[in-house]
Amino acid sequence: MKAKPAAAPRPSRTRVRARTRARTTSIAAFVVLAALVPTTASASGTQQVEAELPYVCTLPSGPLPATVRVSAEFPERALAGEAFTPSGVTTTVELPDQAVADLAARDAAGVRAATRLGVGVAQNSATATATWRGSAEPVALPESGPLTLVTKGDVPSVAGRGDGDLTFSAGALAIDLALEAADGTATDAATAGPGSLTVDCALAEDAPGRGLLATVPVGTGTAAPSGSPSSPSPSGPAGTSGAPDDGQPDGPGDREAERQSERSPKVLENTPGTAVDRDKVPPCRYDEQHPPTDVSLNAYVTGYANVKKMKGAAYLPPSCVLIEQGIPVPGPPDPDYLIFDTVSYANFHYQERRQTPPFEATFLSFDFAPVKATMVLEQTDTMRIDSRMKMSMTDFSTTTDTYVRAPLVLHVLDLEVNGTPLDVGSECRTETSLISEDPDPANFPGDHLVLYGRGELLIGQPATGYLLLSGGVLSGEATIPAFTGCGTDGEDLDRLLTASVSGPGNLIKQVQGQTCAIAAPVFPSPTNEGQCTEDLQPYEIPVAEH
Repeated sequence: MKAKPAAAPRPSRTRVRARTRARTTSIAAFVVLAALVPTTASASGTQQVEAELPYVCTLPSGPLPATVRVSAEFPERALAGEAFTPSGVTTTVELPDQAVADLAARDAAGVRAATRLGVGVAQNSATATATWRGSAEPVALPESGPLTLVTKGDVPSVAGRGDGDLTFSAGALAIDLALEAADGTATDAATAGPGSLTVDCALAEDAPGRGLLATVPVGTGTAAPSGSPSSPSPSGPAGTSGAPDDGQPDGPGDREAERQSERSPKVLENTPGTAVDRDKVPPCRYDEQHPPTDVSLNAYVTGYANVKKMKGAAYLPPSCVLIEQGIPVPGPPDPDYLIFDTVSYANFHYQERRQTPPFEATFLSFDFAPVKATMVLEQTDTMRIDSRMKMSMTDFSTTTDTYVRAPLVLHVLDLEVNGTPLDVGSECRTETSLISEDPDPANFPGDHLVLYGRGELLIGQPATGYLLLSGGVLSGEATIPAFTGCGTDGEDLDRLLTASVSGPGNLIKQVQGQTCAIAAPVFPSPTNEGQCTEDLQPYEIPVAEH
């Protein structure tokens, strides 16, 4: 995601001191404007991409034309082997009014969209394919005119294997639509609600540049090598490369394909991060105060949380979560799917408290004054995990949509400016939980954070996306409430913190690792990947992704 330093006037070079009330107040203002989260300087040499492409989407009434706009930021140049991640990726789909009529005919009044865009990545004669996923908040169907869906999400990192232009081209697009009835509920019953729909879209034959989105030169030279191919235009399902595999013994063609694969751009499903040693993460095990049951799981989660006003992100270190997995029950009837719903519950577990470990955010303001904030996220109630699995009756593929609802307040523990502590008191926190727009507010009222993840499983292939047992990426957007209880000795810092930090549009991305099933632990072996350590802690410590 794009991040820029917060704008601020340059002060004089007066040394920061805290001898008087007035000086302390100025330090407080300085801190809340710059130090609650670390800001990251905007990377120089970036190119902004705005591509508008024609597509043909298949809806119940038949093929219909659609317009897809893709925006993102790419580096102007990269080094061979250097991984980078397109940032600020937004996919806007405009479906014609006939598509609105199709959805209205299914008794839908609104939709929640998720997109899967296949992006071909090519360098010289080698190719690879990435899947750009995005999700959107619910929107109402318009009374007239087209339906516009805007999805945002993070995408895989890419690294060129050698010198030469690295090109990105849009290919097949799948749009998963959860249809909502007029009362705001979303059901999948064929007779009791509008259900869901997947719309497959293909790039139109007359698309400019065959769907070209961006070109990133790779290497130290200034000119692209001759003979660089035109961009690929994936025509298969989103996320597939279309490379044949007939299972026959290797021949000359197979060996050449293998050599080409070695030269292909490398697509990294996980954004590069820094692995954390086990001795640097808090323990994650059940104990006498928290005895396990037959359905107990534990896992580590980590990630980043943006603060929009600060144009930066705070790193949330690996935190232990204890989970009680629910029992699947049959979902609403659907002639095309077998549906099961599962409700699970979870709690952070740190030193017998329902909170994350303390995490620090450090910022060097004006290039000379280091500022550090220490915070925790604290639960005010149990987290709820709702999962709906849908198995296709035709090809037995499954999709699982999971919503995590977590009531979490942000508690500021300490602030320091140039090594000088600023006393915020012991009760400096947000007035309420972080707040997300809930897709089902009637059944889940109140203030809480909502994180969403989708998992997919095709027969004979590894699962992708998020599943409760295997983990994955959960993302959401939250409003940071006003602060309360901040300051001591009559010094009220609430308004300063609120003005500087609180507000909507703060993206959150969490990565959950593989769970350890306490009743049936899987230990590492030559034939199995480890899920549990010998003392029944999660074997996997996930890496945070931007």
